[in-house]
Amino acid sequence: MHKTKIILDIDRIKKDFPIFSQKINGHSLVYLDSAATAQKPSLVIEETTRFYTEYNSNIHRGAHKLGELATIAYEEAHEKIAKFLGADIEEIIFTAGTTESLNLVAYSLVKTLKQGDKIVLTEMEHHSNIVPWQQLAKQYGVNIEYIKVKDFQLDIEHAKKIIDSKTKIVSVMHASNVLGTINPIKELAKITHDIGALFVVDAAHSAPNMKINVKDIDCDFLAFSGHKICGPTGIGVLYGKKHLLDKMSPFLYGGHMISEVTLKDTTFADVPSKFESGTSNIAGAIGLGYAIDYINKIGLENIHYYETELAKYAIETLKKIVGVKIYGPDENRTGVISFNISGIHAHDVATILDREGIAIRSGNHCAMPLMNALGINACNRASIYFYNTFDDIDNLVEAIKKAKKIFKVTNETSE
Repeated sequence: MHKTKIILDIDRIKKDFPIFSQKINGHSLVYLDSAATAQKPSLVIEETTRFYTEYNSNIHRGAHKLGELATIAYEEAHEKIAKFLGADIEEIIFTAGTTESLNLVAYSLVKTLKQGDKIVLTEMEHHSNIVPWQQLAKQYGVNIEYIKVKDFQLDIEHAKKIIDSKTKIVSVMHASNVLGTINPIKELAKITHDIGALFVVDAAHSAPNMKINVKDIDCDFLAFSGHKICGPTGIGVLYGKKHLLDKMSPFLYGGHMISEVTLKDTTFADVPSKFESGTSNIAGAIGLGYAIDYINKIGLENIHYYETELAKYAIETLKKIVGVKIYGPDENRTGVISFNISGIHAHDVATILDREGIAIRSGNHCAMPLMNALGINACNRASIYFYNTFDDIDNLVEAIKKAKKIFKVTNETSE
């Protein structure tokens, strides 16, 4: 058993999550797939349900009491997210998730570029931070270049070479959903701003487990999803500097986001309403606000420390198993651990682990360009969060050994 400075009462925390009370294939649930979606504490479930049962109403419309309560709760969620990121409330836009947030930025910004301008991404990006830019770049005659990955890290020297005077937008993930690598986004922001370009951050895999201050980073835009930080699905956040949002055109058109409509033209509302067209995911926003309350109570510093310790133990233990190859750095990382087992396909590993009540993900993890750079088609991914334990890691290791036995692969260790 690994010894560490335990700073979280994991037994108490687990009781906050109803899903852990069940058995999976006769085993206690070992959930190691939080990078796909995090589990939800009772607080979030109850408050989301309370919205529907006690004050379900549309916002910013009705003059009745239910509408007033719903509007107050929705705007309080804006305030919670703004404080969480160190932003102003006008700079927080609710979306359907990181994907929609990045699409919003891409659609609004790319059409302001001219032929020959350049967008810089990285080889490790999630498809959501490649495909929108890629498809729009084709439409507008804009070029895309990618910062290379070297030893599971971004090649900063390569970044300095390709972020040049033609570059207008740089969009980078803060933490890799495959490698666990934490990228030096503050340094990248400075490199980007030094040549007058805009800097966009995909924080889907960093916002849940580390403190982010958008003013300190000096990013122009930042996106994350609620469901990865213990909130509901279908709700996301886009932060944008207000002076940039004021100048940007809307991504979607409809009700709520307008100031005045005539038969000839439309005047749009101020931010953030300008980018929140139609009926918002009110319950999702309220639930996300309570998820932020829950995370704040535990403390992101505590979460990051504990997750780092768990990841360190997991990597050290997995490396002792012959045939296990880990993709990612040993340091400066989150709790995302991707690996393959020689002689066993990733999907077969995940299936066998599921029989043992262990949930991991297998596949390309929406990162095909990175898979190509790594020279693989797929891998397993165990993603740790603050409700996991060292016993969970031990169970993972034993299940991997069982998988090797089933496939008649030696179970010897490297010790």
